[in-house]
Amino acid sequence: MRINRQPDKIKAVKAAKQPQIAAAASLFCLLCALANPSPLFALGIRLPDQDAFATARGNAFAATADDPSAIYYNPAGITQLDGANMSLGMYGITYGSRYTGPSGSINSQQQWAALPQSFSTLSFTNYHLAAGLGIYSPYGLSMEWPNNAPWSPAGQSGGIDYFRLNPVLAWQPLDTFSIAAGALLDYSQAELETSVPGFSIHGHDTDAGFNVSVLWHPLPQHSFGLVYRSATDMNYQGHISILTPPSFPQPPSQQAALNFHYPQTVVIGYSYRPTKNWNLEADADWTDWTSLRDTSIQTANGSAGSLDFNWKPSTIYEFGVTRYFGRAWRASAGYMYSENSVPSSYFNPLMPDSDRHLFSIGVGQTYRHLSWDAAYQIGYGPSRSVTAVNNPRANGSYEFFSNALSINIGWHF
Repeated sequence: MRINRQPDKIKAVKAAKQPQIAAAASLFCLLCALANPSPLFALGIRLPDQDAFATARGNAFAATADDPSAIYYNPAGITQLDGANMSLGMYGITYGSRYTGPSGSINSQQQWAALPQSFSTLSFTNYHLAAGLGIYSPYGLSMEWPNNAPWSPAGQSGGIDYFRLNPVLAWQPLDTFSIAAGALLDYSQAELETSVPGFSIHGHDTDAGFNVSVLWHPLPQHSFGLVYRSATDMNYQGHISILTPPSFPQPPSQQAALNFHYPQTVVIGYSYRPTKNWNLEADADWTDWTSLRDTSIQTANGSAGSLDFNWKPSTIYEFGVTRYFGRAWRASAGYMYSENSVPSSYFNPLMPDSDRHLFSIGVGQTYRHLSWDAAYQIGYGPSRSVTAVNNPRANGSYEFFSNALSINIGWHF
């Protein structure tokens, strides 16, 4: 809808907006300054939490997708937005794992990490088109076991940074149907150190992929979303150091490459709105981890060892509900169940995946040109017994726990 204002009223509106924009921008800059550049560890190495409102709903958002973070959750949803929109946010988490084996127990280093997210959209209503740009991290790893015990997994650590630039274009050929496509422009760097086999590697690489999606509203109370993201490959080019016992001389590092296959994903969602004040949604988020098999480390002299993953496909089941109140307030709650992706026989303490239960709540409010959302999430991975054929030192049981806070600020023009 186009709003006509007198020139003096336009100046007054702009003047009123400036303090709000300055305050919101200052808050986001503060959040980014506090953000730890280390990536997160959750649900294998996937990071599905890209927006506070969606996180509060258990990330069940593919069939709703009505804010700028739809660029991640379902790009076809940005056709629901008018004018120009921007969302800036941060997802922060503390997490850790506990290992129990025949010789005792050990806790991983308690990790604090945070990542900023940015989404912006622009609608071309006359052409039934919308464009968007997202900057976020779909994967990440940060894990360290303290070197204060003689048994596994002591002394092992790993980190993966993964950043994505995601431009998208959406088209609404029908009032009830939208489609979208986009490019995935990715950069990643990895740092891994493991005792079996004994090596550490540092490297980085770039790759590109694509995403496509649809959003269908067959009836006012019902909507469906479908999202596909392609696989990407990172051939980490860097250096490797072969780890030797303290009594042996340390050989010099040498150039090496590690090829790491990131998976394709498919998300399907259904949203039901019994009244204008309620929105209930259920999603299934499938990740094809079969792409991550045996990963060899290549040097000029040939293979220097390998990391045997042999991961399996897994699904995250997401459920969310939102209640809308007067004065544009909203409250949400959600639940996620994530299947583990790592077979017991190929378990690696650097990526101690397990079945996970995650519960979340959140609140938010929309003003004329600004909006905000905040969500709290708690996660728990029940004790998982492991018998690792390729790494017997990892045998034992593992538990996971996490607490997370997500905050978003939005601008609407």
